[in-house]
Amino acid sequence: MRLNRFLAAAGYGSRRACEALILDGKVSINGHFVRELATTVSPEDDVRVAGKTARSAPQVYLLLHKPRGYVCTRSDERGRKTIFDLIPGHFGRLFHVGRLDKDSEGLILLTNDGNLSQRLTHPAHEVDKEYEVLIDKPFDSTLKPKFLRGFQTEEGRAKVEGLHVIAPTHLKVILRQGLKRQIRLMFYQMGYEVKRLMRVRIGPVEMGRLKCGEWRLLKASEVALLSGSGKKKAK
Repeated sequence: MRLNRFLAAAGYGSRRACEALILDGKVSINGHFVRELATTVSPEDDVRVAGKTARSAPQVYLLLHKPRGYVCTRSDERGRKTIFDLIPGHFGRLFHVGRLDKDSEGLILLTNDGNLSQRLTHPAHEVDKEYEVLIDKPFDSTLKPKFLRGFQTEEGRAKVEGLHVIAPTHLKVILRQGLKRQIRLMFYQMGYEVKRLMRVRIGPVEMGRLKCGEWRLLKASEVALLSGSGKKKAK
């Protein structure tokens, strides 16, 4: 098994994050530090990260209904509440798949499966993320084609895959990109302020009736669907 996949399975983050650990010289095998990304390991090897033994852990998949006011980080230098304050510690080292900004709420996944995280966050896999958006004034539907074609923002060229008007100020938006504060920036540039932003679906997995601040384990069938959820068409 390639070293980055082994580390991802051991809960050290996505494969990309594990590659950074390797390149930073923090990983040793049988007492020798390695920086070669193509390195492979066998079950008999003693793999350590920053001196601590790395072992493959049972894979855990959690769905959390993130409340507003919580940040997506394990520890916050400003002392703000984090999503890990809402998760029992006995699950061990988990990381969040993508993120929601402090003022946003809704579905976020946490896992120690770096391969699945990579699949869900890499744009090449085209996994839908669905959001409910409340804005400060009625939406002008003539702007919809512009959202679908995309336009330049301070974070790069942004576009949506789907946009549906539920009520004059209540929209459903589907993304496959993950630019920072993408929905807020896009609406702001079109003259709107986002008053509430909630993610309700990632790929085939929906938040359902899970209450704010609550979490649940994903079913095996949901994990299987997520593993094959690429290229799901926008609703």
